[in-house]
Amino acid sequence: METPTLWWLMAGVAVLAELLTGTFYLLMLALGLAAGALAAHAGLGTLAQTLCAAAVGMGAVLACYLARKKPAGAPSARADRSVNLDVGEIVTISQWNPDGTATVRYRGTLWTALHRPGSTPRPGAHRVAELVGSRLLVEPLDAAHPADPADPA
Repeated sequence: METPTLWWLMAGVAVLAELLTGTFYLLMLALGLAAGALAAHAGLGTLAQTLCAAAVGMGAVLACYLARKKPAGAPSARADRSVNLDVGEIVTISQWNPDGTATVRYRGTLWTALHRPGSTPRPGAHRVAELVGSRLLVEPLDAAHPADPADPA
């Protein structure tokens, strides 16, 4: 069997494995194997084919990893409204416990609420900023949506 055929078969197996597992990185490795096949078609030696496949495969995996990495300072999924529909909802807290928690009725059941660090716990309306486990991390409504200085009301 010809060397390019072996490279193409390995690339096909990698694509098939990706389809079965859903691991996107296997597609990047398949690109590297395809580069090895193209190097074989170009008449390069076995070492050059292997180095070409390794360089392209590793470069593609690294590029994919860097492209999918969250930027520093980006909010966690727990605070993302598109992931957690509770984020942004309003709850009313009647009193805070000495340990910094409160019990609130939300969605027909009792939840434990925590105040956001840096905010003073006080009764009143609060916005759900994040879910921490099964607890609501809340911030006072006036801190979550400061009044517009141009608004006369």
